[in-house]
Amino acid sequence: MTNFKEGLKTVKAFVFDVDGVLSSPVVYLHPSGELMRSMNTKDGYALQYIVKRGYPVAIITGGNTESVGERFRGLGITDIYMGSSCKIDDFNDFLLKYNLKAEEILYMGDDLPDYEVMKNAGVPCCPADAVEEIKSVAQYISPYAGGQGCARDVIEQVLRLHGRWMAGESFSW
Repeated sequence: MTNFKEGLKTVKAFVFDVDGVLSSPVVYLHPSGELMRSMNTKDGYALQYIVKRGYPVAIITGGNTESVGERFRGLGITDIYMGSSCKIDDFNDFLLKYNLKAEEILYMGDDLPDYEVMKNAGVPCCPADAVEEIKSVAQYISPYAGGQGCARDVIEQVLRLHGRWMAGESFSW
């Protein structure tokens, strides 16, 4: 396993889980039956920014709520795998689609369904409140909890290292 900062140099694409990473681990049940999530606008800004900077981005989630798809499509993300029962299959599909190697991917997950992908991704990361099994395979544990800016944390680190932070379209949505 490479050093975290060294691994960031090789990142060409990002993959994120939703519940517990891009949203708070607490979900609310709407009277219609739909799960309602809380998401961080700083994570959202960073996600749309890496899309504009040309990085492939995938969302892989076991959830299947239309509002989640709408949120990420609105940020310019086109590779959204919802209802994923086997995340490694969707991860491999994403790699094939963009001709990427697993070691070129920063993956952020927080719970057991993310374990297999975390073991394969080049730069496995997790939020501060991830389960212990995920923390044990993460190269980096963000000081931020899920839904509290952990995605922004890793995105910003990669872009700073690549010399692509605060450049180009940084100052607009």
